[in-house]
Amino acid sequence: MVKVRLQLAGEGIKSGPRPSPLTVTRDIVAQGKVMDLYTGLSAGLLRQAVYTTARLGFFDTFMTALKTRAEQKGQKIGFAERAGAGLTAGGLAAMVGNPADLALIRMQSDGLKPKEARANYKSVVDALSRIAKSEGIYALWAGASPTIVRAMALNFGQLAFFSEAKTQLKARTQLGAKTQTLTASAIAGFFASFFSLPFDFVKTRLQKQSRRKDGTLPYQGMADCFRKVAKEEGLMRFYRGFGTYYVRIAPHAMITLIVADWLGVITK
Repeated sequence: MVKVRLQLAGEGIKSGPRPSPLTVTRDIVAQGKVMDLYTGLSAGLLRQAVYTTARLGFFDTFMTALKTRAEQKGQKIGFAERAGAGLTAGGLAAMVGNPADLALIRMQSDGLKPKEARANYKSVVDALSRIAKSEGIYALWAGASPTIVRAMALNFGQLAFFSEAKTQLKARTQLGAKTQTLTASAIAGFFASFFSLPFDFVKTRLQKQSRRKDGTLPYQGMADCFRKVAKEEGLMRFYRGFGTYYVRIAPHAMITLIVADWLGVITK
């Protein structure tokens, strides 16, 4: 919730007060109640259930196929193969999970609108059904391009770097298995955040936008959003809220990778 509000703050303005996670949290609580910080929880849970399951499943399938082919040739899987598997798995999973992601952004940005203009979604099911009814079924895939690129970047940083870091730690250090996994997951969490945040920023802007009175949209697509934000707000705006984003992504990535590694999904 805080990450989304940080990305939407100061839209179209290069200078002015710079919000922080603390000030955003304080404003949200002051305008409503503490539970408002959990707005969109149902959408977030649905997104994780669909997206995370799909990307790990796709990644495991691709890695198994690549490992079999490599063994037939008497070779080993390299970083390029891991990266390719991570990118493809992330892109496919993001396409499947985009409707839930869209509902999450709409629910969390709703509080920024005037009270009379708010949709006041009751749940993710309510949000999805109302958006599809009022804007059309294809509206559920609004912002799909940056969502897919974000997922590919996140998976590239998370899965590929975890797998590569784990391999290098095994070969070059005397660390125990658990320490290797923990260290590799921490490295992967950082790179996942670094590579994916700019695309996450654009995704949030595109999924939140609504048509003006003249029927036009603030942004015409991913490239247009990148161009306008860079021109009007500065390049560093894409990394606004990196700390909040890392705190959100890294623990999730570490837990996911540690459990998946323990189950033998990522490294075999």
